[in-house]
Amino acid sequence: MTRKRSSATVPPASSADTFPLSLRRVAIDTYRENVAYLHRDCAVYRAEGFQALSKVEVRANGQRVLATLNVVDDTAIVGCGEVGLSEDAFSLLALNDGHPARISQALPPSSIPALHRKMAGERLDRDDFLAIMRDIAELRYSKIELTAFVVACSQGELDREEVFFLTDAMAAVGQRLDWHERPVVDKHCIGGIPGNRTSMLVVPIVAAHGMLCPKTSSRAITSPAGTADTMEVLANVELPMQQLAEMVRTHRGCLAWGGTAALSPADDVLISVERPLSIDSPGQMVASILSKKIAAGSTHLVLDIPVGPTAKVRSMPEAQRLRKLFQFVASQCNLTIDVVITDGRQPIGQGIGPVLEARDVMRVLENDPAAPNDLRQKALRLAGRMLEFDPDVRGGDGFAIARDILESGRALARMDDIIRAQGAKPFDRNAPSLARLSFEVCTPCGGTVTAIDNQQLARIARLAGAPKVQGAGVDLLHKLGDTVKSGSPLYRVYADYASDLEFARHACDERNGYAIGGVEEMAHVFVEF
Repeated sequence: MTRKRSSATVPPASSADTFPLSLRRVAIDTYRENVAYLHRDCAVYRAEGFQALSKVEVRANGQRVLATLNVVDDTAIVGCGEVGLSEDAFSLLALNDGHPARISQALPPSSIPALHRKMAGERLDRDDFLAIMRDIAELRYSKIELTAFVVACSQGELDREEVFFLTDAMAAVGQRLDWHERPVVDKHCIGGIPGNRTSMLVVPIVAAHGMLCPKTSSRAITSPAGTADTMEVLANVELPMQQLAEMVRTHRGCLAWGGTAALSPADDVLISVERPLSIDSPGQMVASILSKKIAAGSTHLVLDIPVGPTAKVRSMPEAQRLRKLFQFVASQCNLTIDVVITDGRQPIGQGIGPVLEARDVMRVLENDPAAPNDLRQKALRLAGRMLEFDPDVRGGDGFAIARDILESGRALARMDDIIRAQGAKPFDRNAPSLARLSFEVCTPCGGTVTAIDNQQLARIARLAGAPKVQGAGVDLLHKLGDTVKSGSPLYRVYADYASDLEFARHACDERNGYAIGGVEEMAHVFVEF
């Protein structure tokens, strides 16, 4: 594996070079935004004409950090002779408190004219998007400018060529991995379905077959668990890239957090704005997903688009449009893609939350009779599609090969290898460590389970403490089509703290997320599997 970096040039520092201040760590998590703090009575603040929320450059020991300026009036936060830096910004300099530092006005981003044209509804070209992504990756944009870009791209929907330009620019800015072989396979789901931990089954199956599958995943932002959160129950997920590369070469796969790899860093910055605004437009979704895969060195991708009444994608026409957009952009980027439309009417598996989802995954790998069959079947079908990227596997044979790898125990053995290589954590597969407190949610009437609200159950699991509390979450006792009697428990909620338990209980009392009725009322969705 080799790493390639973009050849973006760094603009020279501002000529306004002030006298040294003393560096101070301000222990505030500003979530992917570098923030600098100056006291209002600081001589530098008065002399240089700084304004709150403007971009400044802090330099110390030959290093620099671009940051957004906040002005404070309390010397307990920052003194008059100090410049404070938020947690992320301070860690970038890797210096001690009290180190001499200088602060000056930052040059305005060179791509601002292109941003203004996008805000006016104009179409941008390849160079425009590359310039904007470089400035975003170098943290030259303020949160206000980032928000303007995200909203402009969302309201004036990007055409498909613009989505390709954006994807290409995101992948070009930052680190790119090259594994020096083909195919390098990956699998991704657009999200929105609780418990959908198919990646933790697909990777060991495909790796046991011998295909290279370096899976880097995200942590949960608005969901009860991401793949990295669930894998962290079993093993370390924050690994240096060199260690990750060595274990991938040895075991043909990994399940790690992607935050240490610096892949498509502009996307990480944009996500910090998109999430609070609940903006997830098709063009930005496609660019975000594909840029990460391209930067990670993937050559072949299976993409899962779940469809259902409470999924991200609600209808088949919408799913087909999104599929075509993914296929177009992937083809322009020389990425082979297989887009699969799946059933997103309900959570996958039984557990929602890191420990519960890890339990489900291990049960499937161990061929336990208690394993959730929907998780098993979906993982096998996705793994089968990935195996068919192998030129030695005939089309249509992938599912049977995947099933054989799972049933023979080879997938479990490979997962154990990956867990040990990443650093195994204590996990009792027979009695997983669930949160201390729990309650059951029962149905007030009998009938058939006709609908399950993905979003409400995810919300309940988060209120119970997931993913921060690994053992918190929701354990489903019934799925679509099940017959239930009045008073029967639908699911069990786990929490570690009484306050979290009450928050979750209140949400369940408002709306438990289940609809009970006649079997003819059950929503139907026409999907590939």
